[in-house]
This record gives sequence, C-alpha cells and structure tokens, in this order.
Amino acid sequence: MDYLNTLNDVQKQAVEQTEGPLLVIAGPGSGKTRVLTFRIAHLIHKGVDPFNILALTFTNKSAKEMKERVISVTGENARNLWIGTFHSVFAKILRTEHEKIGYPRNFTIYDTTDTKSLIKALIKEEGLNDDYYKPNQVLSRISLAKNNLFTPKAYANNPTLMAEDEAAGRPRLAELYDKYTKRCYKAGAMDFDDLLLKTFLLLETSPEALHKYQHLFRYVLIDEFQDTNYVQMLIVQKLAAVHENICCVGDDAQSIYAFRGANIQNILTLERKYPDLKTFKLEQNYRSVDTIVQTANQIIQNNKGQVPKKIWTDNPTGDKVKVLRAMSDHDEARMVSDIIFEEKVKCQAQPKDFAILYRTNAQSRAFEEWLRKLNLKYKIYGGLSFYQRKEIKDVMSYIRLIINPKDEEALKRVINYPTRGIGATTLQKCIIAAVENDFTLWDILDNISLHKGLNARAKNSIDAFVTMIKAFMAMEKNMNAYEIIHSIVKQTGILKELHNDKTVEGVSRYENLQELLNSVKDFTASRSELVDESGAAANTSLAAYMEEVSLLTDTQQDDDDDNKISLMTIHSAKGLEFPYVFVVGLEDELFPSQLSLTSRTDLEEERRLFYVAVTRAEKKLFLTYAQTRYRFGNLNHCEASRFLKELDPNSMEMVGLQMNTSSLKPLAQPQEKKSYHQEVNSHKKSNLKPLSKAKKPAPVLDNFTPSDTSCLQAGMQILHSKFGQGKVLAVDGSPDHKIATIFFPSQGQKKIMLKYAQLQIL
Repeated sequence: MDYLNTLNDVQKQAVEQTEGPLLVIAGPGSGKTRVLTFRIAHLIHKGVDPFNILALTFTNKSAKEMKERVISVTGENARNLWIGTFHSVFAKILRTEHEKIGYPRNFTIYDTTDTKSLIKALIKEEGLNDDYYKPNQVLSRISLAKNNLFTPKAYANNPTLMAEDEAAGRPRLAELYDKYTKRCYKAGAMDFDDLLLKTFLLLETSPEALHKYQHLFRYVLIDEFQDTNYVQMLIVQKLAAVHENICCVGDDAQSIYAFRGANIQNILTLERKYPDLKTFKLEQNYRSVDTIVQTANQIIQNNKGQVPKKIWTDNPTGDKVKVLRAMSDHDEARMVSDIIFEEKVKCQAQPKDFAILYRTNAQSRAFEEWLRKLNLKYKIYGGLSFYQRKEIKDVMSYIRLIINPKDEEALKRVINYPTRGIGATTLQKCIIAAVENDFTLWDILDNISLHKGLNARAKNSIDAFVTMIKAFMAMEKNMNAYEIIHSIVKQTGILKELHNDKTVEGVSRYENLQELLNSVKDFTASRSELVDESGAAANTSLAAYMEEVSLLTDTQQDDDDDNKISLMTIHSAKGLEFPYVFVVGLEDELFPSQLSLTSRTDLEEERRLFYVAVTRAEKKLFLTYAQTRYRFGNLNHCEASRFLKELDPNSMEMVGLQMNTSSLKPLAQPQEKKSYHQEVNSHKKSNLKPLSKAKKPAPVLDNFTPSDTSCLQAGMQILHSKFGQGKVLAVDGSPDHKIATIFFPSQGQKKIMLKYAQLQIL
C-alpha cells in the first residue's frame, strides 16, 4: 500500500478511517480528489467488493478521472465500482427498477431543449399568455418544485406557492406542471429533475427497493458535498441508513451554487444527523503562495455560517496581492491588459497562465476589446464572446438593418423578434417573391400591400414592422448612437422581454443588454469633447459606432490553440487554477451583487464566491475595481467592494489610485455613501508603480479637480479625467470654439474641444 506514503498525516487518517460517518473538510488546493480516490482504493485493498461502493460526483469528468485513478492503483476489478454523477447513477437504478415506478426500461431522458419544447407546446395548447408563461420561467419553477419534493398535487395544495404564482400573473402554473408531468409519463420520458425525484419516490414507496440498495451500497462517498440540494441529501441518507458508512467530502467555504438549489446547511448540520460523525480538515494548501493563502483566510473569517478552519501552506511567501484602482471600467480593462502584456514579457509566462475572473458575463466586453488591441489571444470559458451572444447579435442586427435595409441576414433575424406575428411561412413567401422579381427582401416588405399571397393580418404586421424601422432610420439623422439604440431596445420590446425573464439565464441576458447600452454610452460620451482633423465635432452616429465595433463582432479564429488567456465568471472557474489571476469589478453592488446586500445569507454566499476566486491563483493575484462605471446607460460613481476592506492593508500593494487603508473598516457594517469628490479626496496621493521598464499604463488620477482652461497654452502639462497626463501641443480656434491638440503617452494625439473638456492644469 505504497499509495498511503504519498499522503500527509491528515489525508492518511481520512483514508484509513473507513467505518462510520465521516466528513472531510477539504480546503482549496488541499488534495481532495487524492483523498477520495485513495479512500476507495483502500476499501478495495481491505477486501470490500467494488460492487458495494457507491461514489457520487457532480460532473462526468470527475467521475471518469476518479475511476481511472482507482483502477491504476487497484487494478481492473475497480471497473465494477458504482461511480458517476447523481443523475447517471440514479438513472441506472431507475432503469433496473422501472416496473416499480410504471416506466418502460428504455425510458427517454429529456434534455433542456426537449423540456422547453414541450412546455412551449403546452402553453400554446392551453391558450396561455406567453408574456407571463415564459418557457424558461415555467421550467425553472417546476424544477424548483421537484427538487423540494413538491409533486403536482402537493404544489397545487400549497397556498404559499399558489399565492406566489398568482402575484406573478401565472395562476395556472400548477395546472401546467400537472399536464407537463402527465405528458412526460405518457411519452415514457423523464427530465433531469425527475431522475432525482423518481429515485426518492422509489425508495420512499418501495420497501423492497430500499432494502436492496441499502444493503448493496455498504460504503457511500459524495464529492463536492457542499453542492448537494435537499432531495439529493435525503436520497443519500436513505441509502446509507443501514451501514452508516457515509463519507462526505467538500468545503463549506466553496458553496456558491444556492441559485441552483445547493443547500449549504447539508454540510453545516451534518453532525446533527450523525452524532458520531468524525471530521477531518485538510488545511494544507499545495496550490498557492502564502500571501494568497493568507488573503483567502482573511476573506472567509468574516462569514458566521461556516466550519472553522485555518488554511496554511509550505509554499514560498510570494508577492503581495496587487490592488488596482482605475478611474473607469474602460481604464480597468486597459490596466489589466497592459499588466498581462508586461508579465508575459517579464516572467516569460504563457497566455494560458492568465485568467480574468468577473462576477457577471457582461463584464467581459471591455476586456475583450483591450486584449484584441494588444493582439493577446483569449477565450471565453463556458460562454460566448460578448458580441456573439444572442441578445447582442439581435440588437446589432437591428442596427445593421437601419444602416443598410438591404442586409437580408439582419432582416431575417429581427423581423419576428420579439414576436410580432410574422411567421416562417409568411417570411418564406416574401423571400420567394423577392427572388422571382429580382428585388431585395426589403423592397418586397416595403411594398407589402402589392403582395397577393398574404392575408390582411400578415400584411398589417409587416407594415407595422417596416414603419418602425423607417422611424429608426429617420432618427439616425438627428440622434447619436446611444439615443437610437436605446430607442431600439425599448420600442421593439427587447428590453421589456429580457427584463421580465427572472431566470438565471434571463438575468444574465438582461445584464448583457445593459452592458451593450453602457458601451454605446461610453462611445458617445468619450467622443463628445473630441474633434476630427477638420475641426468638426467627432462623429457619434450609429454608423460610426458600428464601424468602431465591426472588428469585435467576429469571433477569433478557432485555431485549436489552447494557449490563450481565460475570461470567465467566477462560478465557471470553480475547480480550476492559474498562475496569474485577476479578480475584476470589485465594487459594492457589483461584487457583492446588489441583490445580496439585504440578506446575510446572500452576502455570505457572495463572500464565498470571492474566496473561490482568490484561491484560483497560484503565483500572483490582482484585485481590481473602478471609480466610475456605466450601468444602465448612466455613469455611476462606485465604492470599493466591502470585501476589499476586509483585507489586511499590509498584505496589499496599491497600483493606480492609492486607497486610504487607514479608513478601512470591518465590512459587515453598512457604510454611508460618499459623493464622488468626497471619495476621491479621501484617498492618498497617487502611488502608481511601474510594473516593468516596458510601457507604463496611463496614470489614474487622484484628487482630480477641473481647471479653468481659458488661459491654456501650448507646452502646458495637463491631466485629463480619462486619458491621463498629457502635453498641450497647440491651442487654436475662436474664444467660444477653442480646440486643444494634446499628446497623451498612453493614447496618442487627441484634438479636444475645451468648452466640453475636463482638464486639470499641472
């Protein structure tokens, strides 16, 4: 049993303690998978039949890796292990016991597309208003019910659930749930939630099945136990009730999936369910340098609901955690991109060594733009590039159509989005007419009254659509890009549709749409004080905006090269590790999110999310936040995240605006909002430190106060609120229309209208 010699003392104890209930609290980078794998191997070495061992995971990848490791230690006999995800193992049990639940052995498992299609059909059949009964929201509600053991009958008899549906304008949701369940049963099909619910009901209603599996599974092991939900916990308890050889491995400090139904109380209250529970804490971190480990400890110690532990490491001390304070989200992205460029050169690092982690997908946009400018390859992990997301492409298609009504692909994409009664058959007839008469599709739509193959209702819908697009075209002549795009998302109904979708995916899409508006607002605002070579005001039109982003709307070449910078949400980063990690957008109401600030439970989950982000870093950690950020098209002044103020100032190195560490307070307490100028003036003098002798990032401004520019002259040094420090090369024009030509080291030469400019003369 040489494998035991590769374990530290606590890991070895957890592996050798094979009997009775066991909880292994596994801190980040502490060898959790090794303990779980060797514990299974140790059981087999002791003579336990692999058929009697059940190991449950949350991903197929984890299950496969674990099984292969056990086989490499114990031999081919380990292939008989019951090891897999909750859903795959329970599906295997249900197929074996199919007669007891009245299903065929070869029942179908519906995926998300199948379930959504069925729900859509039922909504249509019942004549329900799909503005209220949106498929995603209905499915989310049904999923929540199943994972809390509410059958359709129990759901309909619960006054609280019924009152919530009534208030949401969905009084017939219980009826829809019942019809959905019956339709699935009739089709011999289950969805993913059924695999859990039906397994529980099988064990609850069939003493024979319960006895069989309780005695088959002498040893039950669960990975990522902190992510289990209510029904998963109940099933595991039932299966382990006879032998009570249950081993739960996880970390309460990494419980970040409450929105999916994960219940942190499962791990926090396990001792109440098993009074003789033995607990082992894996506290040695093998992943990160000591500075990062101590930073993580400082974060999580502020949570009340946790299993106390102190993570430590024998790794080197490492660099201090760098905290970057930027003037704006645009500046934040530039600073991060510059640092990555410099670290690559200075440390001979590879692009794959870097990760940028954010709270919401919408934040990726600014980083994508700056990484492209520096020709740094990146990949969006677990998602699409910002401009490739459906909701963004939908709005972009409207813009393309307004600029060029002959753009047939854009036209086909938006003609019936949001739904306006122009179906596929109607559209196809118009396309055929265009081809036969050698016209563009727009020509046919614009003269739809002449089309004889359509009924009056279809013609009216098309006519209303054409009228709306022409109205947008007229706006383009007198409005800037932001004003037009804001009108598009409101008048088409896109904004309302996404706002009303309260599912996790719906909220993300709405945030992406708002981020698009933010980017357009930033585009028009940044150009409002600039002039072109002829001295005219810089172009802020819709066409100018599209020209600006045209290169960003194409995905990067898919060249099978995995050596790229990773951009991802923190939720997607769970289980991964990188030498260099940037945790960005650390501002109150963004991270922690605005929705979490009214509840300690929610705030503590956000803090656990921050803990997970920090512990992804191996060598260097950068924490960034912006002083201003566009949100919903408005420029907001931001406060540093309360989580940053929980950190020891001595472990941090400030880059950019120096944070006044003497004013840092424990963050559990709400803080009084400061005005923009109060916040800026409360910070110490700028302490910008160059990261190398390569190109420095543009300085971020501290104590910025605009000056009277009436006396501005060539040769003066100035500060600009966005572009940083620069030198005035020339001042031209009449007193009411003075234009300054200024050179900024980080931005190049700019022509700026002084009556709009925010400049401080040095």
